[in-house]
Amino acid sequence: MKQKHPTAQLLLALTPLVVLMVLLWFNVGEVYGDDALSGSNQVILMLAAFVAAVIGVFNGSSVEAVFTKIKTNIHDTTQAIFILILIGGLAGTWLLGGVVPAMIYYGLDLINVQFFLPTAVIISALISLSTGSSWSTTATVGIALMGIGQTIGIPAPVVAGAVISGAYFGDKLSPLSDTTNLAPAMAGTDLFTHIRYMLYTTVPSLIIALVLFTVLGLGYKDGALDAAEVAEVQSLLSAQFNITPWLFLVPAVVILLISQKVDALVAITVGIFSGLAAALVFQQPLLQELGTGTHPIYEIAMRSVYGSIAVPSEHPILSDLLSTSGMSGMLGTVWLILSAMAFGGAMEASGFLATITNAIIRFARGSASLITSTLVACGVLNVTASDQYLAIVVPGRMFKDVYRERGLAPENLSRTLEDSGTVTSVLIPWNTCGAYQSSVLGVATGDYFMYAFFNLISPVMTLIYAWVGIRIKKIED
Repeated sequence: MKQKHPTAQLLLALTPLVVLMVLLWFNVGEVYGDDALSGSNQVILMLAAFVAAVIGVFNGSSVEAVFTKIKTNIHDTTQAIFILILIGGLAGTWLLGGVVPAMIYYGLDLINVQFFLPTAVIISALISLSTGSSWSTTATVGIALMGIGQTIGIPAPVVAGAVISGAYFGDKLSPLSDTTNLAPAMAGTDLFTHIRYMLYTTVPSLIIALVLFTVLGLGYKDGALDAAEVAEVQSLLSAQFNITPWLFLVPAVVILLISQKVDALVAITVGIFSGLAAALVFQQPLLQELGTGTHPIYEIAMRSVYGSIAVPSEHPILSDLLSTSGMSGMLGTVWLILSAMAFGGAMEASGFLATITNAIIRFARGSASLITSTLVACGVLNVTASDQYLAIVVPGRMFKDVYRERGLAPENLSRTLEDSGTVTSVLIPWNTCGAYQSSVLGVATGDYFMYAFFNLISPVMTLIYAWVGIRIKKIED
C-alpha cells in the first residue's frame, strides 16, 4: 500500500464510515423508519463496501485482496447464519407444538406485573450463565418472556431491553461463553482471572440495571391486565392449545444440551424436532385445523419450520404473538449480515480498520486514556467490521503490548474488551449480534437500544473505574 501522510490516510479510512453513517441516518430517519431492515439498509452497506473497496484499490490495495477478505469474513459467520436460520425453524415448531403458548400461560400465573422486568433480567441471566450463550437464551426463554411481557401490557422494546440485559450479563461471565474465553486469550491472561476481574464492573452494572428496570416496571401497573383479563387470555390459549407442563421438557432439553457444550447447531436442531414431536403428541386438533392439502399434518409441520403460520385468536395481542415466519423470516437478517461482512471485509483489506485503530492509540497517554482508547476501538470495530469477535480480536492484538509497556496487568485489557466489544455489539443494527437479536425478539435495534440498560452501563462503568483509578491492576502487583 502506498505510504501517505497519517492525517491523509486517516481521512481516507474514515470516508467509507462517514458515507455509511450519513446514508443510514437519511435512510432510517427520513425515509424508511423501522422498515429500513427489509432491504434498504442492506443496499447502503453494499454501497459503503463499494466505496471502501474503490478507495482502497486507488490507495494501493488489490481487488483480489478485497474479495478474499470479504469471502473470509462471510466464511467466519457461516455458523452464525445457520444458527439464525435454524432459530426461525425453532420459533415456528415451538409455536405449533404449544411450547411458547405454555410458557406464556404458566408465566402469567407466576410473574408479578410490577416486578416482571427485573425478573426477566434475572431469568435471562441465569439461563445465559448456564449455557454461555446470549443467542440461545433469547431464542428460548427470551421469546417466552417477550410473549408474557406484551400480554400483560409492557411494550415490546422494554421487554427486549430486559431480556438482552440479562442475557449479556450471563454471556460475559459464563466460563462456557466463547467471548469470555476469547478475551483473556487475546489479552494474555487466564479464564478465571478474567472472570473474577470482570465482576468488579459487571455486578455493579447489573445492580444499576435492575434498579432501573424495577422503577420502570412500577410505571406499568395501571395499564396492566387485571385478574379477569389474565384469565381470559389463559382461556383463549387453552382453547387453541393443549397446555401441559410436559411441554417444558422441550426447552429443558435444548438448554441442557447447550450447557453440556453440545454444538449450538446440533442443540437447536434437536429443539426443532422436539417441537415437532410435541405438536404431534399434544396438538393433533390444531394440526388438522391449520393444515391444508391431502396431507394436512405433514404440510403444517413442514410449513412451521420454513414458512409463515398463524394461529387464529380473537385477542389482539395474542393474534400477534401466535404467528411466526419460520426460517424464511430470517432471510432478511442473513442478507443484512452478508452485506455487513462485505463492508467490514473491504474496510479491513484496505487497511482502514488498522488506520482508525492506530489513530485511536495515539491519543492514549496514561492508563485511563489507554482504557478509554480500547473502549472506543472496540466500538468502532463493532460499527465498521460488524462482528463482536473482530471487535475483541483486533483491539486485543493491537493493545496487548501497549498495556504491558504501560505496566498494566492483562486482565485490565481483557475486561475492557468484554465491557465494550461484547456488550455493545447488540446495539448496532447491522452487527451480527444486533441483527440476530432484532430478528429473534421481533424488535428493531433502534427501539430496544435505550432500554438495554446493562449494555449501556457496562462501558460507562469501565470508564468510571479507569478515570477514578479503581481496580486498575499493575503488573508489579
